[in-house]
Amino acid sequence: MLKSAHFTFQHSTAQMDVERAVADLRFGRPVVLKDQKRQLAVLALDCVTPAIYELFAQVAADQHRLFLSAPRAARLGVTSGAGIAVPLSGVGFEDASRLSYALDVEPPQEWCQPDQIMASAAELARNALLLPAMIYAEIEPDEPRFGACLRLDADALGQASEARQIFEIIARTQVPLKEIGDAEFVVFRGGLAQRDQIAIVVGKPDTNSPVPVRIHSSCITGDLFGSLKCDCGDQLCNGLAHLKEAGGGVLLYLDQEGRGTGIGSKMRAYGYQHLGIDTIDADAELGFEADHRRYEAAVAMLGLLSISRTVLFTNNPTKISALRAGGIHVEERKPVFGDITAENMNYLRTKMLRADHMLDIETLTGPC
Repeated sequence: MLKSAHFTFQHSTAQMDVERAVADLRFGRPVVLKDQKRQLAVLALDCVTPAIYELFAQVAADQHRLFLSAPRAARLGVTSGAGIAVPLSGVGFEDASRLSYALDVEPPQEWCQPDQIMASAAELARNALLLPAMIYAEIEPDEPRFGACLRLDADALGQASEARQIFEIIARTQVPLKEIGDAEFVVFRGGLAQRDQIAIVVGKPDTNSPVPVRIHSSCITGDLFGSLKCDCGDQLCNGLAHLKEAGGGVLLYLDQEGRGTGIGSKMRAYGYQHLGIDTIDADAELGFEADHRRYEAAVAMLGLLSISRTVLFTNNPTKISALRAGGIHVEERKPVFGDITAENMNYLRTKMLRADHMLDIETLTGPC
């Protein structure tokens, strides 16, 4: 007979609850956020159908509101560091969607400051790679109409944040690369959402000395399909070439599409860029800050590879700061450039002027 046993999970209760909440939001289900004073039923507008939207309005007795982040509010002409909460009584799905991310929308006539608990809702959306446009309604404790919904303490995200740094190596193997030769692909699993990350080890880097390192965030359009809108594909190839020329190094390929906003939001932003809006303002139209990437995974991966001192190939000062904050020594910074074209010139100029990337567009005429 099988004896009773207790399973010990590595994940904390807070981490499991956050990951379940992220999954529910992506499925278009409400999540109940609670603190010591209040409870809110929250729904991600990015994932709901018109029918679900109308059902939520009905269950909430038309007392629901729309949370919009500070960047989106600013694009609507409203200044509020905490974002805004807009009443949705009588507002249909299409109008709520337009208010959340469309261009040339009239600012709301009525709004208020959102509750502090909405910061947790926005952070959940960020973890779910969804637009930070959240429908919510205040409910009573043990409200039966939302009884089947997951309930999440608002401070659970803070409690679960340390999981972003917990990874393990699950596979490593040799892969021959064009113009690079044999490289070792090392796969890491972990983080808050258990997404796999990859390190490409070129040559035989000496971990007793500063190791050449390149941190590269995934860009499907540039890395795989040669998009001319950015220089990401060039930076990926040139970064690997630099590591080979340096005698060996590590490229961390992080799953952070669209500067951490996800492929769906990235494509929406691309649409706005086609209309002449720069990359940062295009993300702001969708409610995002200039850069949503995180680098806890990079710090953890380097640690598992026994790398504590680096020569970092980057143009982005944020990456340098993130590694240093995580205890990784960046002893030298070297640039990585790509082709400058008519299609990506404005994109690169925006990164230089508005995101403080260490570029001098006027003196760069091609790959280094």
